[in-house]
Amino acid sequence: MLLDLPILKKGSFYFIKDGDSDFVLEDKTKRGLTIKETSIEEKLNVKADKGMIHDMDGIGHWVPIRWYFSKNQFDLNKVTEYAETMEEKYTKLRELTCPDDD
Repeated sequence: MLLDLPILKKGSFYFIKDGDSDFVLEDKTKRGLTIKETSIEEKLNVKADKGMIHDMDGIGHWVPIRWYFSKNQFDLNKVTEYAETMEEKYTKLRELTCPDDD
């Protein structure tokens, strides 16, 4: 089960887990989102579990919940680069939307 996989690295917004044949990058901000499909994620061209979120207008958007990086094609350093890019994006978004009260 994915929840039981060993954690190799973690950040505020992600886990990288060690699967048998894949490194699994999980987006912590999508915890609790129901997986609706598993398909190729267009940006990274890897298999991903996806869920649906709806915007204020009720329009649904597919979002990746976790990505599966084949160990035959990716090493942990490359997966960590993707994870850190996501970490930076969410950190900037948090700073923009939740500034510290001084």
